[in-house]
Amino acid sequence: MIWISVLLVPVFCGGFYWVLTAIALALFFSKKEEVKRNAWPWPKVSLIKPVCGLERNLKENLATAVIQDYPDYEVIYAVQNKNDPALSVLKKIGGAQVVIDEEAPGPNGRLVNIHNGTKRAAGEILVFSDSDMLLKPDYLKTIVGPFLQDRSVGMVCTLYRAAGARHWFEKLELLSLNADFIPSAVFAEVTGFSKICPGSSQAIRRDVLEKIGGLAPLAHYLVEDFELGRRVREAGFQIKILPYLAQTQVALQGVRDWWRHQVYWKQNTRAAAPVGFFFTLFIRAVPFSLLYALLGGRGGWGVLGITLGLRWITSVWNALILRDREGLKALWLLPLRDLLGFFVWIASLTRHKTHWRGKVFRVKKGIMHEATGG
Repeated sequence: MIWISVLLVPVFCGGFYWVLTAIALALFFSKKEEVKRNAWPWPKVSLIKPVCGLERNLKENLATAVIQDYPDYEVIYAVQNKNDPALSVLKKIGGAQVVIDEEAPGPNGRLVNIHNGTKRAAGEILVFSDSDMLLKPDYLKTIVGPFLQDRSVGMVCTLYRAAGARHWFEKLELLSLNADFIPSAVFAEVTGFSKICPGSSQAIRRDVLEKIGGLAPLAHYLVEDFELGRRVREAGFQIKILPYLAQTQVALQGVRDWWRHQVYWKQNTRAAAPVGFFFTLFIRAVPFSLLYALLGGRGGWGVLGITLGLRWITSVWNALILRDREGLKALWLLPLRDLLGFFVWIASLTRHKTHWRGKVFRVKKGIMHEATGG
């Protein structure tokens, strides 16, 4: 049964990849990003938060936008539906402009909200931050700083760490972001293997956005942040990824919500980098080591034990670098997350529908079309 040994390929590749990502993460976050302002003053900033529906800790998260340590900025909460229940929360916060605009140049609701908010924005720098982001007071100065140091920088992004998981499926979600997405994104950035442009926390110069044709043309894309970054680079500008972590709230209604969100994430990866998405099959060490052991591969259970040990060791290392206490406590669920992740990968490969905020969309070659049914 020599063919069983083929299962060891993703096991070895996965283990090697974990070590490399751990090294990349350490190198990336060892950099010190100091905001060195030149002679000119801080530019006016418009901080735009797309809002759709009620979320856990919505008021607390949105309120962090209006207490930034920045001299000249405005906050815009963008809502697409005049009957959105989140409006009652926005009225309680104050200190921000609430834009209600039902115009929709495409089906991507998040992008539409940002586009509508941008139309009312006065800032020279536009910062897009999702509604579930908890921002520290230094967030704006940090994300704006690179624009002052280098005029070739057209966009700046930060990564974001998940927090606030209560249920076991929310902890799986947290691990997907903190133990999988962040290390992979940093590895791609450090090695240059892939171009990333995290959409939940990004800033762009107004003149750059105008040069690439604005946001409206992106409203049909599933992975609008990746497409935005691609256009910025094609226009000749740099994208700066900062070693800085914002915080995003984990809030899921149930296991079905978790599953749909996981498939949605992988569909994003497939649309943005189809070749890279396919090759992630060869770094799924946990499911393949388990299969190898179950099929009676030589030393199979030892291989599984070593695989799990390496996965935990590198994940503990990563969590310490990210100061992810919640992730450390949830690492006992990591093997389950990795096993289920294999089935999520298959589902994202075969499904042509995606879900966002209660709506169903068909996706073809990365383009969204509103559909009916689940």
